Amino acid sequence: MRGGRLLLVLAGAALLSGCGFTPMYGEAGVGAGLSRIAVAAPDDRLGYRLREQLEDAFGWDGAQAPLYRLTTEVEQKRRPLGRRIDDTASRYELTVKAAWSLAPVAGGQPIKGVQTTTVTYAAADQPYAAIAAQQNGEDRAAADLARLIRLDMMRALAGR
Repeated sequence: MRGGRLLLVLAGAALLSGCGFTPMYGEAGVGAGLSRIAVAAPDDRLGYRLREQLEDAFGWDGAQAPLYRLTTEVEQKRRPLGRRIDDTASRYELTVKAAWSLAPVAGGQPIKGVQTTTVTYAAADQPYAAIAAQQNGEDRAAADLARLIRLDMMRALAGR
């Protein structure tokens, strides 16, 4: 039984290697060029966090000249959820929408897309705790947007 499974796995691996399959994250695939994408984001806290998350997701290599320039425009909306006895919000919903454009530095047609994410966070009575909760929500939204934008770009670049 164990030998049959091993034989089946080896046969599957041999078939996959012969079909020209290249993993999306493989060096020969789309992932190799991501480290050469320069990111421009809005000049505010959320824009900074998004740029930081995108550069981490791409593995930005500042030592090499960029092949692409990614520009993002970020729009956020905060909505109160739930009500306490004193008519203040008990939670907030933060919806962040990022429109992005990836253009080759050498010139050419840009790839464009839009991603939206929503996170919630608890409202606090103390001012410092309320600020910390809101910033944590922004950080989580930026991380999620970076992941979604990276996947969108990889799909678009793999199709070229």
